[in-house]
Amino acid sequence: MKMTILPGWLLGAALLGAGPAVAQSPATGPAYDAHTLFNPAFIEQLATPTRTAGGQPGAQYWQNAADYKIDARLDEKAARVTATVDITYTNNSPDNLAFVWLQLDQNLYRADSRGAAATAVAGGRFGNSARNFRGGDSLQTVAIELHGKKLKANYRVQDTRMQIMLPEALKAKGDKLKISIAYAFNVPEYGSDRLGRLKTQNGEIFEVAQWYPRMAVYDDVEGWNTLPYMVAEFYLEYGNFDYTVNVPANYLVGGSGELVNPAEVLTSSQQSRLAKAAGSDQTVLVRSAQEVPQAASRPAGKNGRLTWHFRCQRARDVAWAASAAFVWDAARMNLPSGRKSLAMSLYPVEAAQDTAWKRSTEYVKKSIEYNSKQWYEFTYPVATNVAGIVGGMEYPGIVFCGAKARKARLWAVTDHEFGHNWFPMIVGSNERKYPWMDEGFNTFINILSSNAFNNGEYAKQLNDTAKLVAGNIRYMSDPATDPPFTVPDVTQPNYLGYAAYGKMGYGLFLLRAEILGPERFDYAFRTYINRWAFKHPQPKDFFRTMNEASGEDLTWFWREWVYNNWILDQAVTTVTYVNQDPAQGALITIENRGQAAMPVTADVTETSGKTSRVKLPVEIWQRGGTWTFRYNSTTPLTEVRLNATKLLPDANPSNNVWRAQVLK
Repeated sequence: MKMTILPGWLLGAALLGAGPAVAQSPATGPAYDAHTLFNPAFIEQLATPTRTAGGQPGAQYWQNAADYKIDARLDEKAARVTATVDITYTNNSPDNLAFVWLQLDQNLYRADSRGAAATAVAGGRFGNSARNFRGGDSLQTVAIELHGKKLKANYRVQDTRMQIMLPEALKAKGDKLKISIAYAFNVPEYGSDRLGRLKTQNGEIFEVAQWYPRMAVYDDVEGWNTLPYMVAEFYLEYGNFDYTVNVPANYLVGGSGELVNPAEVLTSSQQSRLAKAAGSDQTVLVRSAQEVPQAASRPAGKNGRLTWHFRCQRARDVAWAASAAFVWDAARMNLPSGRKSLAMSLYPVEAAQDTAWKRSTEYVKKSIEYNSKQWYEFTYPVATNVAGIVGGMEYPGIVFCGAKARKARLWAVTDHEFGHNWFPMIVGSNERKYPWMDEGFNTFINILSSNAFNNGEYAKQLNDTAKLVAGNIRYMSDPATDPPFTVPDVTQPNYLGYAAYGKMGYGLFLLRAEILGPERFDYAFRTYINRWAFKHPQPKDFFRTMNEASGEDLTWFWREWVYNNWILDQAVTTVTYVNQDPAQGALITIENRGQAAMPVTADVTETSGKTSRVKLPVEIWQRGGTWTFRYNSTTPLTEVRLNATKLLPDANPSNNVWRAQVLK
């Protein structure tokens, strides 16, 4: 992953690639039309049994569930994982299902995959450019158990999807299907920045994800969601995971969820240090850099191998990392309910040679504690940051960050990837179709967490307001830029970072700072999270929840910001005085010259030196593109300045200021 230090809202753009080289004139485009912007029918949502008109789950809301039991073995020499998985799939829907769909994500790495065919010659972060790599899932057996009958499965595999045709329908409202699969796959060196292997001086680091057949989502909106894995993100059902990983005895393993058998896989000193870390707000070394090459720092195991056992409850996925090269440290996290969780980091000796990764656990702790207090409590017993070849990728309770990340960059990627534990790990939106509900929301909470971290230690580097506004204008002014709503993960890769990450992150920041205010915004945003925790919201569920919980009709905002890239251009045109007497008040006329609208903030300065701030609601633009307001002046005005906070993306700031003519 190539990352530079950019404003937090542009973190995603930095992760995904450069944007447009040249912005077009912001003055182009159709004139303002109040009837279009404020159309009340724009996001009307009729109530259904599963989703209310106000944006919350309906009385008959349902979603299916998938529980997994996985036993895996890592062949470190062959870089190959061999495993069995037992899936218990529960059909809570009102529909009988004649077949089910699973995702075989590793098939992306087959030379003949659709993802390989759709990867540019130059490669790409999410593509399959390793055409000579022999990847993909090798299926040994596929069996099912349905209604008490155990059968060999009737299935077909097409690219990254497996369809199992059932001998009789999986019945509605609670019927269960068990699927058992034995399989294996080779771990790519660089797997689309999702998984991979990094060679270090003390051994190879394996980061393993998308490593088991996963149930596709069947929902109340589209039925089976079967987009092939040639896009960047995922959409998954929730369930409980019980999994084991067998590795060489000198390896350490970090995984999603709780380690069930620490006494079997840790030395007595490591167990004691881990217990100390669980009670410490300061980082505690569980295995030091000096101990990494020492055989005594690991149990001998059976036949030179050990099996690590993890459980992860109420999750949509699990991942793990393993290596003999890991330094390991940890600290306690203090959650709002009083519950404790553990922040941990695993990184090679090379990354421990400066202060960057030595602060990783501090970064994990502060990020999760802030977001838990601000939005919704972190739900997993452990949060682990792993340094490896993956530049930045999130999974429940564990993230992979680039081993070469340093200082603000390491904070930013750690905070961003763990921010995903809220979106989409807790709020399970369809990030394949709506990445802005995942990356954009997360980019927004990153702005606040970076401002809060150590009283803004990295805030200036990551959240420069002037760059934030200028960057937004630049992208919105480029006609090639896709608006957020129309951007699946595969479209316009040069603009994905902005459309999926930056625009929505900045938009929610604007909504909080300039339109609703922090108190009302935070209440509405928390309401959305609480309503849809561990569920599957759609865009209109978010829009309607924010409208309902804030008490504002924000339909205009969603239309201009999410569905379009409309330009904002507010202007001051004239200043006159009541009865030509400044002591009786001033009449200030402003115009809305772009297609977008925003509330108005104007700073008015008089010759007396008095400066007052006037705030006007967005509803003034419902009457048309011109508005005159009265200002109670006592002396002549010297200046009227719009967008005084400089937070609005006004594309033409030259007409934001009116100044009185000075007679010579």
